[in-house]
Amino acid sequence: MRDISRATGLSLSSLYYYFKSKQYLLYLIQNNAFTLIVQELQSRLQVNQDPSHRLHLLVQNHVEYFLSHPNEMKVLSHEEDALEEPLREEIDSIKRRYYALARQIFDEVVADDLAPGLNPRVAVLSLFGMMNWVYKWHKPGLDPGVEELTSAIVGIFLHGVIARAAKSKELFAVGSPESDALIVSKSAD
Repeated sequence: MRDISRATGLSLSSLYYYFKSKQYLLYLIQNNAFTLIVQELQSRLQVNQDPSHRLHLLVQNHVEYFLSHPNEMKVLSHEEDALEEPLREEIDSIKRRYYALARQIFDEVVADDLAPGLNPRVAVLSLFGMMNWVYKWHKPGLDPGVEELTSAIVGIFLHGVIARAAKSKELFAVGSPESDALIVSKSAD
């Protein structure tokens, strides 16, 4: 609360006038973020039934939110377990709905034979792992924007890194450390 007080120029007593506690402020941040993400995804999914496109919309929705709200993303990632009951259960309920949407999309992708043989829980949670970590390394102006980043994440999720690299020779410059690592890993198989 002191950091917020300094950043906003409000006194601590003024902050506590608006927010009954640190717990409640954390709840509001998480509730607003997850609710917005889920509602926006549901809206986007209504217009498309193609499984691979729905997967693209899931990733795009997630990445767009997190790149445009990096501070909220930090709170969502690092303060996930800080909420106490009953506030935690409300947030967990929204997160379960979000996971269920992602799992439904994954099941559609599997039914379309785009990702056969994967453990659905592990696959979906791995996808969330990729998407949630973007905020730690993404540098605007250096790294790709939302659309290119979304395509890369979906491509890696559906096809893996090595298979994707073999199909796309321009991914690595010949002689780069990345291409050398690719050659070494293929010769080790």
